[in-house]
Amino acid sequence: MTQTFTGNASYLNNGNDLIVVLGHGQLARMMYLGATQLGLNIIAVDATNRVCVNAVDKTVLDLTVEQAFEACKAITSEFEHLPKDLVKQAEDSGKFKPNAQAIAAGADRIIEKSLLEKLDIPNCPHQIINSVSDLQNAYQNLGPKLILKTSRDGYDGYGQWRIFSEQDLAVVCGDLVDFDFEHMPLVAEQCILFEREISLLGVTDIHGEHKYYPLTENHHGDGQLVLSLAPAPNLTPELQQRAEAIHKTMAEALNYCGVLAIELFQTGDQLLVNEIAPRVHNSGHWTQQGCAASQFENHIRAVAGLPLGDTSARHLVAMVNYVGEPKPSSELLKLDNAHLHWYDKSVRSKRKMGHINLVADSVEELQKLIGQVHDLLPESLATNLAEIKE
Repeated sequence: MTQTFTGNASYLNNGNDLIVVLGHGQLARMMYLGATQLGLNIIAVDATNRVCVNAVDKTVLDLTVEQAFEACKAITSEFEHLPKDLVKQAEDSGKFKPNAQAIAAGADRIIEKSLLEKLDIPNCPHQIINSVSDLQNAYQNLGPKLILKTSRDGYDGYGQWRIFSEQDLAVVCGDLVDFDFEHMPLVAEQCILFEREISLLGVTDIHGEHKYYPLTENHHGDGQLVLSLAPAPNLTPELQQRAEAIHKTMAEALNYCGVLAIELFQTGDQLLVNEIAPRVHNSGHWTQQGCAASQFENHIRAVAGLPLGDTSARHLVAMVNYVGEPKPSSELLKLDNAHLHWYDKSVRSKRKMGHINLVADSVEELQKLIGQVHDLLPESLATNLAEIKE
């Protein structure tokens, strides 16, 4: 049975301390934890059912979305794939940070690509696909290796096809014979041979001032983030500055407020933007133990109009995603400098259940800790991590 919290008066009477988050998953939960230490309250909105919930235990609050929007200091979001009418309602309040333009750029690859081209920011060569013949043409122009992506609703490897040969092309073209291109155009991207994937998280306050976390190196398996290393190994000041310049250009073009994540491919000294996320991001979870102010705290500081916190790295950190498996045993907690963050969700294949932050003061110490965690992981997770370590 759904539980209902009836004591809504404290939320409505303290609107100057209230932030509303669109979405009620683990990112909203971690924003809640970052906000409470600042003396702020968080209400999450179940974007599907349009109800207000407690961001931690998900109990339904005796409060309408309209009441929450009216009473709060600011509205933000934990993900970009939101109903358009809900985004418009938030935007019309004048309190939505980041704004609807930024949410749209993160939610739709075609809008995102258009923005990158307009700002002259390097990204993967690509072509918009509105038919099977467009895909065949794109393969001739961009092949022999393509990644085909849905323009919306794709994440963690979903909504993607790898076309690495003529045979792959024939199979995918067959699969798309009855595809509704009018409803969902696709984007074909040239497969770039890159050295590594890195990401930059920056935060912008209501006055347009920017702060940046150190670049993070990311490793994936089965389309999902497995391991983040921060600060990124072999990080040079020049590379950090180049990424910050891209971030600043995008943030200022979007009139941005809050945390913005940019995923990048590094090829030598060149950086290509893979995609943007107008929110706190999985590759920034390391900041919870690695920085004085985590990405979650700084996002809330930004949208609430508070001064931004320190973003410099205090330690070396490895973030290990915990996907599709039950909660680990307490043996993990016996490891010094291993910090478990559990999301209290029901177990499902490929579902992000939690993450582990590993903290060290040297590369050797961090590698040893990663190895110890590897030995305690379920086989499915250990296999992905072992492949990365090799």
